[in-house]
Amino acid sequence: MEVELKYAIADEAIADRIWEDEWLSAMAEPKTRSCDRFHGAYYDTADRLLLQNHIAFRVRQEGRFIVAALKWDGDNEGALHKREELNVTIGQMPDEGPEDLPEDVDIKCFEESDIGEKVIALTEGKKLVKLMETDVSRRHMRVDTGNGIHEISIDIGRLTADGRSSPILEIEIEQFQGEEEDLLRTGAVLEEKYGLTPEHRSKFARGLTLLGIE
Repeated sequence: MEVELKYAIADEAIADRIWEDEWLSAMAEPKTRSCDRFHGAYYDTADRLLLQNHIAFRVRQEGRFIVAALKWDGDNEGALHKREELNVTIGQMPDEGPEDLPEDVDIKCFEESDIGEKVIALTEGKKLVKLMETDVSRRHMRVDTGNGIHEISIDIGRLTADGRSSPILEIEIEQFQGEEEDLLRTGAVLEEKYGLTPEHRSKFARGLTLLGIE
């Protein structure tokens, strides 16, 4: 189960201030502060079988690795998002040459899991097509509050779908260890300090809006 808070950030100057925040920096675990490119795409069958069953399938470049993810049974209340998620590393980006994501993706990379078996049966071997793409520069660090461990991610980038696009400027606070109450306290501190706006929609949901689906 993935549990995280999502907040929209008003501008890049505020994003920079959060990244340099002394309170967060004091709690940051050693050598966890880094910046990576996260270039991803969501896929479905042409007749949207995954979407009809409330399942999202994403393939994303995370640094030098290519990671496939399934997300399902999602729920949210304000900034708080909860969903089941399964990630599988399926390759590495080439040391030389283009850094585009693979054109052909195969849902069978999840075949050893129960959800993978369900999705493989659901898609019936149909070709998967790209629904949307995200291209994000992510600054992230892991912080230890003393009561829990959270991943702080600041994303700046763009979401594109069907020739339309919208900016991404947000912070995600993901719970790794500890109780949900500690996650909410961390979010509340940052929300008040930086005037953050709770984001009730995932990137995938915002991409569906661009597609005119939701």
